Amino acid sequence: MKILSGIQPSGQLHIGNYFGMMQTMISRMEDSELYVFIVDLHALTSVRERARLAQGTLEAAADFLALGLDPDKCIFWVQSDVPEVCELTWILSTLTPMGLIERCHSYKDKVAKGIAASHGLFSYPVLMAADILLYQAEQVPVGKDQKQHLEVARDLSQKFNNEYGQTFVVPEPAISTQTATVPGLDGQKMSKSYGNTIPIFLEGKQLKKTVMAIKTDATPVENPKDPDNCNLFTIMELFALPSRMKEIRDLYVNGGAAYGYLKLELLDLLNDKFGDARRKKAEFLADPEMLRAILAKGAEKAREKAVVTLDLVRDRVGLKY
Repeated sequence: MKILSGIQPSGQLHIGNYFGMMQTMISRMEDSELYVFIVDLHALTSVRERARLAQGTLEAAADFLALGLDPDKCIFWVQSDVPEVCELTWILSTLTPMGLIERCHSYKDKVAKGIAASHGLFSYPVLMAADILLYQAEQVPVGKDQKQHLEVARDLSQKFNNEYGQTFVVPEPAISTQTATVPGLDGQKMSKSYGNTIPIFLEGKQLKKTVMAIKTDATPVENPKDPDNCNLFTIMELFALPSRMKEIRDLYVNGGAAYGYLKLELLDLLNDKFGDARRKKAEFLADPEMLRAILAKGAEKAREKAVVTLDLVRDRVGLKY
């Protein structure tokens, strides 16, 4: 099984990234042909500062490695280090109906949140399709909000195959029902764009301040509460043991759930979960040349795969003569 997914280096990676994609990818190293990449070209739609993008790319690489990704058991690279993706994006864009892209809600959502409207932001799904199809990925772990973009990749693969003959694998989404949408501090989907995240590698006073800022209602401790409509409860479910969550649910339903104490419990769970990874990340960032070498080796392996697909595509459309 070829599994592919990428992540933007546009800010600190957060627990929504971890449960939505990173954990899934790391867990599939032993049983799959795994493709993991840092999507710096996509990040250009929102990041304009050179230093921020460059450092964010190294940090995202350190994050993955610290959390357990083994570059010897997968292909791990930076998107822009494989230029073939840009040529495939253009070829696919010539087949992409305007209506298909106009129907994508992500563009409108991001513009509404203040991200500058641009052709790159609008055509984002075509670049994402090229990322997927270039490596003939069979399965793509994505968050619920990215499912529509994967549908674009499926549509374009089928359209190309119908137009030019069987060329691309039609990819399938892999969405965990438990982590389809991890709520943020305000109850919306956790997103860097919304500023409502819990960064994976945040620690100390900053982490405590962030956890204590999780939005809860004003229901008195002794009154019953609805756990299924509480983002604090939903976040705790990602970390606490099922037996403990049963106890917490009983407190919600029967009265006695004190949000302040539960937030402190969540703080301990976060430190237990990511404490070792924080130390490892610091070690990786202390040797940026080692990170660059790992990513360069991964790019070489990725290009070996990419050129095979692009050569076939060029032949299919008539660019080889």
